[in-house]
Amino acid sequence: MATMRYHKLLAVLTSLLFLVTACTSNPPSRYESIQQETTQRGAPAAVAKEAEPGASFNKFFPKSSNGYQVVPAQEKAGFAEYKLNRDGKTLAMLSVSDTASLPAAAAKFQNSSLKIAGYPAFEQGSTATALLVSDRYQVKVLSRDPEFTAADRAAWLEKFNLSGLARLPQRPVSKLKEPAPSRPLQPVPAT
Repeated sequence: MATMRYHKLLAVLTSLLFLVTACTSNPPSRYESIQQETTQRGAPAAVAKEAEPGASFNKFFPKSSNGYQVVPAQEKAGFAEYKLNRDGKTLAMLSVSDTASLPAAAAKFQNSSLKIAGYPAFEQGSTATALLVSDRYQVKVLSRDPEFTAADRAAWLEKFNLSGLARLPQRPVSKLKEPAPSRPLQPVPAT
């Protein structure tokens, strides 16, 4: 008899445990809160409507030669990216982006003392080199292999058709709405 009561009590407690845990909600993940923050009404657009279509940048990339393959990787509004491969290995990523969507990206070139092919340039950390064409188009080479040096990145930047990119008709850029101040991410509780 005592065993039967024990089993009933255990069954009731187990049911209660399941009920309580099923009814509690998990806090939103940090990704959900960022998604809500960036999609709410009045949030700035990720890409300015005046941004150049990514496809219009394709003709300015270097061509494959001397054992190097320049392979398309990604294209979207205001951006195009290619992989620089050799012997089946990705050495670097080559990209062109329209800074119309992010004017701060162009502003970082204003005080640059470094020039590549006559354009203001700078090193971004130890793996990226970028230059700015026509105060608008950022051309970047990002090393994916430790042996692909800053000198290699500068040499590949010079292989772009930079003068052609400079002649690209520019769509006028309207004043973009300043992005809402970001909130620091909240730590995600361990589960």
